Amino acid sequence: MYDPKKCFQFLEQQGKKRYNSNFKIDPKDIPIIYKLLIYAIQDHKSAFQLGIDLNKGIMLSGPIGCGKTSLMHLIRPFMYAKNDYKIIATRHISFEFAKSGYDSLAEYTLKSSQQNRLSAYCFDDLGAEQQIKHFGNDCNVMAEILTSRYEHFVESKAITHITTNLSASEIEKAYGNRVRSRLRQMFNLIAFDKEVRDKR
Repeated sequence: MYDPKKCFQFLEQQGKKRYNSNFKIDPKDIPIIYKLLIYAIQDHKSAFQLGIDLNKGIMLSGPIGCGKTSLMHLIRPFMYAKNDYKIIATRHISFEFAKSGYDSLAEYTLKSSQQNRLSAYCFDDLGAEQQIKHFGNDCNVMAEILTSRYEHFVESKAITHITTNLSASEIEKAYGNRVRSRLRQMFNLIAFDKEVRDKR
């Protein structure tokens, strides 16, 4: 039986272990964390009540330092194995592209013959990556990845998660209207209040 109180206690304990002994869940963040928990444990009834589509991924949005990345790490133990994901910084992906070119994108855009669907990823800090060149080739790396993953989402319900501090208009400016439109189809938007203070 799902016990929210015990889940929050577990999250706080893990936060203290992973980050530092001063880690504490801010009461103002409880509604955000509750939504993430409902998604992770695949509680269909509560998800429906909250307007969360369990077939989509999570776009966790909020100002710098509000704890988006930490929460995506801490919520992972609650995920069913088939929904588990790897977390990778978008800046790291852009550096991989600069070093190895388009081959470096295959890990995020192609599935092996043994896979039913593409591996799940959480792309951390969308917008922090720069448009980097590989031997003179310009590439909006995350736009390419998200477009490919959208196709896999439509074909086989492949799940993608994102953390970002960009607004909808900033996403459109950085990645284009086409990508913004597809993100609306791929993600449940869970957003921190813009006034949340930096917790770091």
